Amino acid sequence: MATSPQVGTLDVGRIRKDFPVLDVEVHPGVKLVYLDSGATSQKPLQVIEAMDTYYRRQNSNIHRGVHTLAEHATLAYENARVKVAKFINAAKPREIIFTRNATEAINLVAYSWGRANLKAGDVVLLTEMEHHANLVPWQMLASEKGIRLEFIPVTEGFLLDLAALPALLEQFKPRLVAFTAMSNVLGTITPAAEIIRQAHAAGALTLIDGAQSVPHLATDVQALDVDFLAFSSHKMLGPTGLGVLYGKQALLEAMPPFLGGGDMIKRVQLRSFVPNALPQKFEAGTPAIAEVIGLGAAVDYLNAVGMDAIAAHDHELTAYALERLEEVPGIWIFGPSAEHKSSNATFTFAGAHPHDVAEILNRYGVATRAGHHCAMPVHEKFGIPATTRASFYLYNTREEIDQLIEALYKVKEIFG
Repeated sequence: MATSPQVGTLDVGRIRKDFPVLDVEVHPGVKLVYLDSGATSQKPLQVIEAMDTYYRRQNSNIHRGVHTLAEHATLAYENARVKVAKFINAAKPREIIFTRNATEAINLVAYSWGRANLKAGDVVLLTEMEHHANLVPWQMLASEKGIRLEFIPVTEGFLLDLAALPALLEQFKPRLVAFTAMSNVLGTITPAAEIIRQAHAAGALTLIDGAQSVPHLATDVQALDVDFLAFSSHKMLGPTGLGVLYGKQALLEAMPPFLGGGDMIKRVQLRSFVPNALPQKFEAGTPAIAEVIGLGAAVDYLNAVGMDAIAAHDHELTAYALERLEEVPGIWIFGPSAEHKSSNATFTFAGAHPHDVAEILNRYGVATRAGHHCAMPVHEKFGIPATTRASFYLYNTREEIDQLIEALYKVKEIFG
């Protein structure tokens, strides 16, 4: 049986014992160095065991059953919702909607709120550093309804050009400002509270893509006063196939259902239906019950470690990684200085394609990511097709970054 991590300090050695995959040998005699948490985080035993317990002892559908297993499963599922609500300081658990991933959560807002409230000529203001998940749904809506998309630019220093925001708000009067809280490529932490303040003053609603930020930084939706927040379970130690949409209750209540079927209805007749109350209104069909329970366990784990301790650890690792990368000839770092970012180091290597770099790193057990990272526009802005990304989390160490650097020198030997 797994135990809880040490409370109040970030004992990485102790934490690593909770992650069995970190002991895997990816090649004979070569142990895994996992630097790809920006794509998906590893899962601690506590999460695995919570899901296993559900399947072994509670497996049942939820909400409608009155037998013992159904009641136990429903209680575990709804308890996880309460945990998630408290984790981001939502006012009420009903403001938490479970989706398949952060992408679906953003699509829910685009298709439900967007279709009901936006008309031809209305503007949605995004940024140039967005993940495709916060671009394509709005592009699709633009094709369908004739809305316009405008963008907060990214500076040459890889930061959002906040100085441009007042003029954009004044000129375009957007109905919605949707932005990432932390770029999955650049690692840039955006000034979310200030963007939201200015957007609200201009009469716009706000949406945060928190897929990268929520796992690493303490998030308080009430303090931010954000209208919608989307994030993913699998990037915060939880299972795949599960995302979260937070929305202010009044907004969610006014929005039409996103999907139709069972559980999202109060009454159905042959030619009409009455939708259910929140949150079931947006959770059609049998949900990802085990995964939600697993996310609840992941939230417990993160709370026990402490989000402030995780943020400090991630920042320290990022700063160390950037410092070490600058030692390697031919490396160009794609992103701002450490004081403006966290949790990743993205780079190019002169004379070597990022996929080749990642493949050679893999020979030495170092798992990184290569490509455009579902953020083609920000790569195109800087004239590069792809990058290699090393991303960090609470179980990573300075020694693993040293192993990354050693492997990069092997890349240099191969490509000269």
